[in-house]
Amino acid sequence: MGNILFNVGYGHFLVLAAVLFLIGVGAVLVRRNALIILMGVELMLNAANMTLLTFSRMWGDLSGHTFALIVIAVAAAEASVGLAIVVAVFRGRRNVDVDKLTTLRH
Repeated sequence: MGNILFNVGYGHFLVLAAVLFLIGVGAVLVRRNALIILMGVELMLNAANMTLLTFSRMWGDLSGHTFALIVIAVAAAEASVGLAIVVAVFRGRRNVDVDKLTTLRH
């Protein structure tokens, strides 16, 4: 095997971000488990971060990094609150299937 060098450009990062976003959208639309839906939302937020950082690097501006930090903070808050809600629902109903969760009370 020789030493093969790949030139990774901005387009590669944007395509990867699009693929990650589509996987996240697929997880949110197809799956019915609340945890999988939360993971899909996290994938979409990470894809948005990758896009922000790619364009920030492409244009030589640091404002994309600032927005990415804000998105990371929002994603952390969303994950903690979402997981707390899922645990509370599971304790009360012993199920986290979103199709079966139609009302807010027993």
